[in-house]
Formats: sequence, C-alpha cells, structure tokens
Amino acid sequence: MRIEKATEADTEVISRLLGEVESYYGGSDTPGDPDQIRGALFGEHPVATVLLARAGEDVLGFAAFSMVWPAAGAGTSLFLKELFVREAHRRGGVARRLMEAVQEAGREAGCTRLDWTADADNPAALDFYRGLGAEPRAGKIFHRLGL
Repeated sequence: MRIEKATEADTEVISRLLGEVESYYGGSDTPGDPDQIRGALFGEHPVATVLLARAGEDVLGFAAFSMVWPAAGAGTSLFLKELFVREAHRRGGVARRLMEAVQEAGREAGCTRLDWTADADNPAALDFYRGLGAEPRAGKIFHRLGL
C-alpha cells in the first residue's frame, strides 16, 4: 500500500469516493461534481488536500484535510474533514496509514495539531481514534450554519 497526494488526474476516483461516503452516511451513492472537485482541490486557491491510499491501481480509501488558522496563539492546525476506507479494505491498516500520512503532512507544514470530529454513534471509529492516542475534547460542541 502507498499513500499519495491526489492530483487532478484523480478527480473521477475522488468523485466516486464522495458518492460512497454519502452512501455510508445514509444518502444516495451519487458521485461528487467533478468541476467542484477540480476547483476545490486543484484550482487557483485550493481549499483542501486529499491523500489516497492505493494498492496497485486500486484506491482503498482517502483522507481530506485543510489548514486552519489560528490554532494555539498564532500557530496553524490541520482539520481532518474526512477519513474513509472502502468497505472491502476496512480493518486492514488503511485508516492508520492515512492518519499517519496526514500527521506527517501537518508536521511538514509546521502545524501544531490535528483536529477532527467523529460521529458519536460510530463506536468503531471512536475506538480507532482512541487507539491512536486521541482524546475527545470535553467542552467543545460542533456547530453548523447552512450558507
């Protein structure tokens, strides 16, 4: 298995992966819009980075993250928006390798921490994150406004 930063040539596979993520969360398996993906990841001002886990030509999963500022003081952090492993490849170390690669990307960028959210009703994910040494942050509540 290898972890690689996605390139514009990966737009179609990222599109399919986003549909699989939607399906995983109970929505329809509708691929993401390729033009939106290209603009967000490979446009003039990219807003996120995607790492792909590959074995041969197969894509096993992905991690998507963005830089966030400020973190503590004037530091920078990474925010992991999505960590997804295709069902056939779960529990085989793919997520761990992706998380290690995200952490390394943060260190290389001079970030001071990595933050993410997890669904409270996903005990497998919560156990996985605890196994990485991550602790839930007491006192933080996730909010969202539609735009």
